[in-house]
Amino acid sequence: MLTRWNTGWNDFDDAFSAMSQLKTYMDRVFEDAFGSRVADGGALPFYARTWPRTNLVDAGTKLILSAEVPGLSEDDIKLSLNQEVLTISGERKVEAPEGYSAHRQERADVSFSRSLVLPCRVNAESTGATVKNGILTVTIDKAADAMPRQIAVKASA
Repeated sequence: MLTRWNTGWNDFDDAFSAMSQLKTYMDRVFEDAFGSRVADGGALPFYARTWPRTNLVDAGTKLILSAEVPGLSEDDIKLSLNQEVLTISGERKVEAPEGYSAHRQERADVSFSRSLVLPCRVNAESTGATVKNGILTVTIDKAADAMPRQIAVKASA
């Protein structure tokens, strides 16, 4: 026995329209997350807005920042410290080796700048940085007035 739907084609059109709209939204989510629109002049994806990835650790008398900077050397990275704001900036160039042509290039040249507000006052003169195996390590001494102090407890008579 066959049953005929009396609602017509509008229900089907509405369902396909909703699915098409959902596909468009999902495409935007993935493009923003993984950056397929960046080459077309679109907005920066999330990972590019928070690159390089960093960890900031309080080691008592100093702060230690580590950042992932694969493929960059000390010449490619610039650090500046202004008050309690540390800025990491630089540029990554991607070029085919001499004598070769690129058939597929998914890694693009990128300029980056990321500023981090430090949790306390620091001594800028004793700041040092090294890069090794794609990890930038910045060691920043805390200012004397930002260091934790021990308070002696005395018994009252």
